[in-house]
Amino acid sequence: MNLSAPFIRRPVATTVLMIGLIIFGWAAYRLLPVSELPNVDFPTIVVTGNVPGADPETMASTVATPLEKQLSSVAGIDSMSSVSSEGQTQITLQFTLSRDIDAAAQDVEAAISQATRHLPAQMPNPPTFRKVNPAASPILFLALTADHLPLTVLDEYAETQIAQRLSMINGVAEVNVFGAQQYAVRIHLNPSALAARGLGIDNVVSAIQGINTNQPAGTLQTDAYYHLLKVDGQLSNAAAYNDAVIASSNNAFIRLKDIGYAADSVANDKSATWYNGHQAIVLAIQRQPDANTVAVVKDIFKVLPTLTKSLPGGAHLQIVYDRSQFIESSVNDVQWTLFFAALLVVGIIFLFLNSFSSTLITVLALPVSIVATFGVMYLLDCSLDNLSLMGLVLAVGFIIDDAVVVLENIMRHFEAGMDRLSAALQGSKEVGFTVISMTLSLVAVFIPILFMGGLIGRVFHEFAVVVGTAILISGVTALTLTPMLCSRLLPAVKNQHQQKHAFERLFDRTRLFYEHSLRWSIDHVRMILMIAFFMLIATVGLFFVVPKGFIPSEDVGMIMGTVQAPEGLAFPDFIARQQAATAVIAHNPNVEAIVSSIGQGSEGAASGNSGRFIIRLKPTSQRSATADAVIQSLRIALNQVAGLTVFLQNPPAIRIGGMVTNSNYQYVLQGTDWAALTQASQNLQQAMKAIPGIQEVNTNLELSNPEIQLHILRDRAAALGISPAAIETVLYHAYGEGQISTIMTSTDEYQVIVDIDPQYQKNITDLNALYLQSPSGAMVPLASVVEMQETAGPLSVNHYGQLPAVTISFDVKPGVSLGAVTSQIDQMAHRLLPETITGSFAGSAQTFQDSLHSLPILLLFTILIIYMVLAVLYEHFIHPITILTALPFALFGALIVLPLFHQELDIFSFIGLVMLVGLVKKNGIMMIDFALDAKRQGLPAKEAIIQACTIRFRPIMMTTVSALLAALPIALGLGAGGESRQSLGIAVVGGLFFSQLLTLYVTPIFYLFMERFSNRLKNMSHRFS
Repeated sequence: MNLSAPFIRRPVATTVLMIGLIIFGWAAYRLLPVSELPNVDFPTIVVTGNVPGADPETMASTVATPLEKQLSSVAGIDSMSSVSSEGQTQITLQFTLSRDIDAAAQDVEAAISQATRHLPAQMPNPPTFRKVNPAASPILFLALTADHLPLTVLDEYAETQIAQRLSMINGVAEVNVFGAQQYAVRIHLNPSALAARGLGIDNVVSAIQGINTNQPAGTLQTDAYYHLLKVDGQLSNAAAYNDAVIASSNNAFIRLKDIGYAADSVANDKSATWYNGHQAIVLAIQRQPDANTVAVVKDIFKVLPTLTKSLPGGAHLQIVYDRSQFIESSVNDVQWTLFFAALLVVGIIFLFLNSFSSTLITVLALPVSIVATFGVMYLLDCSLDNLSLMGLVLAVGFIIDDAVVVLENIMRHFEAGMDRLSAALQGSKEVGFTVISMTLSLVAVFIPILFMGGLIGRVFHEFAVVVGTAILISGVTALTLTPMLCSRLLPAVKNQHQQKHAFERLFDRTRLFYEHSLRWSIDHVRMILMIAFFMLIATVGLFFVVPKGFIPSEDVGMIMGTVQAPEGLAFPDFIARQQAATAVIAHNPNVEAIVSSIGQGSEGAASGNSGRFIIRLKPTSQRSATADAVIQSLRIALNQVAGLTVFLQNPPAIRIGGMVTNSNYQYVLQGTDWAALTQASQNLQQAMKAIPGIQEVNTNLELSNPEIQLHILRDRAAALGISPAAIETVLYHAYGEGQISTIMTSTDEYQVIVDIDPQYQKNITDLNALYLQSPSGAMVPLASVVEMQETAGPLSVNHYGQLPAVTISFDVKPGVSLGAVTSQIDQMAHRLLPETITGSFAGSAQTFQDSLHSLPILLLFTILIIYMVLAVLYEHFIHPITILTALPFALFGALIVLPLFHQELDIFSFIGLVMLVGLVKKNGIMMIDFALDAKRQGLPAKEAIIQACTIRFRPIMMTTVSALLAALPIALGLGAGGESRQSLGIAVVGGLFFSQLLTLYVTPIFYLFMERFSNRLKNMSHRFS
């Protein structure tokens, strides 16, 4: 049966069909979303609870623990961690990849409701939750600055105007505000004045709550109208509060200004953000998972001029960092790589065929297959990203293979004297099964990836879909368009006396040399097989010794930094040290802009000793160093800033896990014995610092936060009628900075906060100025019912899986493999940790370790599936093994070349190995298929395989060189983000090069070896039958 015959005989229908595919693909291409990588959505929910002024241990026991107990019952949780710091608890729930995030959110909301009755009464609001995607980073940072305007005015405009307007844009998920300076009224009380007037702090709090109200008053019905009643019960600024009456004594009013004062201030006066040295409000914009990043940013830019015009006088809205620029540049560079790869392939085809029409017949498979693939990508909700386009670049090398095989076989019959139509019919019929075998077995390579779970399955799903689709379409094109064009456009047969061009003469000599060397190799079978055996052993050994990595870093033009100051450092001193670090960073010639903030840790959580940097680098054309090199130089320079530790990171392409730490990789220790856990973490941290390949080793265990322990003298307090609850309440109102009332406006709401006048908070002895009011009205000094002791406590309390936990984070030095480092850490942990303490990697490090086990299994499954497909196609158990004999040499070539070019065996290069499995077996199919056909025609096995190798030598060389040249632009790592793709290209180029040198000899020899083995089995079976 000739599948190509209907298409050869109906050229118009075939042409229209192909044009239709191109039109559909081109229309779909214009609708495809553009992103850096495929959507990798890690279902994650963050739950936040606040009790202003509460210490970390109290937050952990009264907020984190009750919430964790209820949340642990939610189905599908992969990991649960919590961080309790001063006044705040954040619980991060990461779900399995298969869990629907919306359904999970409903379950989380129900769990929070169940836990609410167990939470502290001082919580101003119930815990909140939000859905996040740790893998997604903001696509745009904006900074709002002003020359003379108060920051509260800027903050109100940023939150009520800019953030709300941007949130309405299609594709924007949320807008986070950093450095928020929301307006608040702060009431500072004088403890001496309170005591002199016989007032307790709780009296003032009750009075404020009573005089600042905003309640409905109803309606008055008169004879003529209904009148709506409105009462101006609300006080809206500090001046109004200063004149407010708090109490009366001896027929005289006691006003707030008599016992303290109110000030127009901000809700959080221990945080600040700067942009290039100017205090600023920074907005971080996140996109929705399926949104087109480039299109979303363009839509944002459309509304920015309108927002800028409406800014208050002296305000400036500036772009801090635009992620879409890198994405657009990266995707454009890959598209150009695709174009150049196609040109290289076309050039090599023309070089081999030396005919414009023959080249045209072959390369028309390229636009049809690639453009039609865009249509399938649109139907399957894929995006134009680095991986899908890289898949097309690599596919260029073997899209054309099938067409080359068909053309070469038709040309052979045409040159033997057949007319074009007969040659097309006969030639396509002979290789039809070969093309189907090559296509299906190559598509089979990507079946395991399509069904693979976890991160690798998510990341490379689109890659597998795109490459597999392109291969299938190219196979169809080779059996339809290519033979039809051959029947019409084949060039006239050259005169045998016509002078051959230089390349043809060189190729003829090469083919002749190959035939002689092949016959010599067949006569020296043992030597060749021994070489093949030793290379197989070497390949297995290389898998264990080649440096292993995870996700290659790329230069996106931005550096993220986290800052750690000594626990308890005063806010003004923190500002001075942060500005000193900012000056060091700004001095680097590669730095273009800096966002600096303090008082905020990861995910914007309040943290008194934490800060962050967002550093925008100059364009690559204007700087002399990569982002990684800039980080190394900044680390050295920042070591000179006293009293501050700065951790710098090149943002990973994919951030894994909800845990945000100072360094990229994490190791988590868990245990129920806090003292043993503390000691074990300190021992392991010190040991890790001694590992040569590790840098930036740090921990979230901070135990030196200054504390004052107040021990209640219970008998004395009881005698005076003072309860422990009363003591805690007064202390909380005095130093907790708690919200006691709310100012409502038409656009927002603002806090009213009470505390003790800052001038009475300068020394520990100032606590003695605080008085308590007994039930009889007597003023009791705090010092008479408590004893004070200076101690140190944790800055935060961390849980992982509901158990106390300590996280040690670290980075890997340039040139050191992650695999070597994790192996050393595992050995150290096994040696140092007691039995009561468990340790495990988390986040990217955990996923990397999982990949070390899953990726080899993926490779084995790929080989097994190809074997099964070939066994079905050939109805034979041995021939598929013969076809796959080239595989060890391809893997050997890839594994030996990677370290030579300072590359690791990461997830990208491993996918390159998987691709090699499909690429190199195509040569074996062309050889074995022809040899089997020749043997059926009566040739001995030896002459059949020699004839197959020599006749198919041209298409084998054409297809291999085409695939190699297609991968070459990727191997060179050119363009934005090219360094992240480079390992895949190098693996493919190295594997193809080595396999081509050896497969041409080993496969035919192994074929003869298996033929003799098969004949012996047949003879033995006949002998026993």
